Amino acid sequence: MNTHPAYNPDRLFPADPGTRDIARRLYLYVEDMPIVSPHGHLDPQMFVDNTAFPNPTKLLISPDHYLTRVLHSAGIEMEELQVGGHEGKGPRHAWRLFCENWDLYAGTATGYWVEQEFAHVFGIDPSRICSEQADSLYDDLSEVLAQPDFRPRELADTFKLDVLATTDDPLDDLEAHATLRADASFTPRVLPTFRPDAYTKMYNPGFKGNVEKLIDTAGDGKTGYEGYLQAMRNRRQYFIDHGAVSTDHGIHNCQTQPLSAAEAQELLDKGMRGEATFEEALAFEGNMTYRFAEMSQDDGLVMTIHPGVYRNSSPSALKKFGPDTGHDVPFALDYINGLQPLLADFGENPDFHFVMFTMDETAFSREIAPIAGYYPAAYVGAPWWFIDEIDAMKRFRAATTGTTGFSRYSGFIDDTRAYCSIPARHDTSRRVEAGYLARLVAEHRLTEDGAADIIVDLIDNSPRRVFKL
Repeated sequence: MNTHPAYNPDRLFPADPGTRDIARRLYLYVEDMPIVSPHGHLDPQMFVDNTAFPNPTKLLISPDHYLTRVLHSAGIEMEELQVGGHEGKGPRHAWRLFCENWDLYAGTATGYWVEQEFAHVFGIDPSRICSEQADSLYDDLSEVLAQPDFRPRELADTFKLDVLATTDDPLDDLEAHATLRADASFTPRVLPTFRPDAYTKMYNPGFKGNVEKLIDTAGDGKTGYEGYLQAMRNRRQYFIDHGAVSTDHGIHNCQTQPLSAAEAQELLDKGMRGEATFEEALAFEGNMTYRFAEMSQDDGLVMTIHPGVYRNSSPSALKKFGPDTGHDVPFALDYINGLQPLLADFGENPDFHFVMFTMDETAFSREIAPIAGYYPAAYVGAPWWFIDEIDAMKRFRAATTGTTGFSRYSGFIDDTRAYCSIPARHDTSRRVEAGYLARLVAEHRLTEDGAADIIVDLIDNSPRRVFKL
């Protein structure tokens, strides 16, 4: 019997034997349930092409900014890890660097997920991740990746993937989604998600060209701010027609103060000329967050927000490797004051679903749980990015449940670009939930039958209910 922790059937369960026994029984209710992933960042084209993954580095290292940022913190250049299309010294060299520095991942969520992938996805003992076995491990993984049953579509069946949402540009033609929907042989639902950030952030490069293209493409002949809003409505409908159930907004802060049409037009003009201050850009973005909520009331799309991140904080990394390559840094937020205009006008509508994410975990008990515990429209988003690690997930459950109960939860969100980590991440959530509920049973706060009903609801029903699946 392999004694590596990745194979231990009690991993992540409470240390107390009695509570652990309860957690084991609760976990069995959800262990083999299908995966519902309503927010993530995979490319749907991978399921259309269904080609073999090129090599272990391109699959496991280069696209996973959770993993590469740890190596970069130790002084390893991102080029060497083949981030952002850079070839460095080749994929095998990048793999050796990863194996040589494996000790850096001790105690991290990334290290846990990688071990789970090796043990339960690749069928390879994770104790082999070391400098001495780097080359033989690379060769063995390459053999696994070449197998016909290890292509994206076949893995979707292995993972029991039921629903997978991608994140898509408003002007994407969504051809890959249309192809998958028309393919009766592919059973998972792969849904697009409307993500308009590139068209609302005046402070990002390309704003002017993006807006011009948006209005020209979908503005129904209207111009200016009126054409801009009409284009957003039209493209949202296009996404709905292609299966979308939600929109996602990586907003800077929680500001949602609406502007008059004249005020918004004035700011849009300044943004197009490149003359808007950062504060003016945020005011326009806040107005659009409000307007998107307004649109969601009309078209029924679920609205999710991911605020509070200095995205791409490293100018040199952004220039060399592009966005979303691991150099985000969170900051504290004021949710209730920022969201007050939106909540005042839309928060009482139970048909409008509004999911709040955060990386400022102090906000869970202070603001987010109380908001979701009152407003019928509001839901608590699962821990995200830096706080979707095991101990933070436990803190999240303890910080929110006493106020909201279990019904105001988004369901687990893996939010990943690393395909093979999906089953490991969802299994982590299931084990954490089993452990939390087991404690409530052991403390005689729930019956075990009641806890069994709750864990099934959390894992399967919650994401379907909140995301209108």
